[in-house]
Amino acid sequence: MKAIHFGAGNIGRGFIGKLLADAQAELTFADVNQPLVDQLAHQQSYQVNVVGQDARIEKVSRISAIHSASPDAIRQIAQADIITTAVGPQVLEKIAGTLAQGLIARYQQGNHQPLNIIACENMVRGTSQLKQHVMLQIPEEMQKWMEQNIGFVDSAVDRIVPPSEAANDPLDVTVETFSEWIVDSTQFKGALPHIEGMEPTANLMAYIERKLFTLNTGHAITAYLGQLAGYKTIRDAILNPDIRQKVSAAMKESGAVLIRRYAFDPEQHAAYIDKILSRFENPYLHDDVERVGRQPLRKLSEGDRLIKPLRGTLEYGLPHQNLLLGIAAALSYRSDQDPQAQELAAMLASKGIEQTLLDVCHLEDQPEVVAQITNVYNTMQRQA
Repeated sequence: MKAIHFGAGNIGRGFIGKLLADAQAELTFADVNQPLVDQLAHQQSYQVNVVGQDARIEKVSRISAIHSASPDAIRQIAQADIITTAVGPQVLEKIAGTLAQGLIARYQQGNHQPLNIIACENMVRGTSQLKQHVMLQIPEEMQKWMEQNIGFVDSAVDRIVPPSEAANDPLDVTVETFSEWIVDSTQFKGALPHIEGMEPTANLMAYIERKLFTLNTGHAITAYLGQLAGYKTIRDAILNPDIRQKVSAAMKESGAVLIRRYAFDPEQHAAYIDKILSRFENPYLHDDVERVGRQPLRKLSEGDRLIKPLRGTLEYGLPHQNLLLGIAAALSYRSDQDPQAQELAAMLASKGIEQTLLDVCHLEDQPEVVAQITNVYNTMQRQA
């Protein structure tokens, strides 16, 4: 199995790339960071430090690396069996051109073997969005061939991979024990590849929203409340009993939506919440609240981890007090290192809280909710 993984950062090396290597794939990393590419190509191996329960060190070897915009990348796409990404939601559009060129070369070479492309990003149906970008650059005469031979497979991914601390080898990466990679089995072309740790399902949206409404919601609210309280790491924040109670309550509010929408078992979902809280406490994961909280405009958008579960509670008439608290805390997030945080602060200063909520969260149809969030936010600002 020939595999190309776009994105050779910590998540790429520590999660999806590692699973592909473990599956004995002929793995090539593709990245725009030329020094990183050069080191991977030269060294052809690195270590993954798995921390927490069942701590261990695992070696990934027999890998190669190329620049993601190079002719080599195009040639390899033409021959690959599976392509994955961990580049970040905003970079998917940038790699679409290379993917399109590789697929055109594949078509011209008469390669009719199935190829499946899986975007493993922290977003809802990222592969479907990547497909839209790619298809804009595919000639009309290729459309039928694409539909028959190229699978664009949506996925849900879950693993905390914090920035690595200083190590003897800069390629080494630290990850938590827990990982989850769920893929939409209905979107594959050809036989499903056997990759240990990749779980196919015909009901992907249930698991996408379970992760979005639970891990992502809880992680973000922990970061935003943590920054307000002066904490530097997720662990320090979640060990504060008041923050932990509010984060847990917010995840239970979003969980009530999942239970209604997808008939998740309430006891199993409660255990899932507890598991996530214990992951936030992992003493071996030094995860900064500023890193987790970054890009607040995206995280406050209509389809993301704060507003989407809130809308679910409104749909089913469920409580949402702690979700409102989390949204107000997100609006309070500040970072000199994050352009979105600076843009959010400028919007609040020029437009005020209510108009910012309308512009960012699109809550025009919920004036009462806007008023409630405004009150909570203003109270936070006075207390700060």
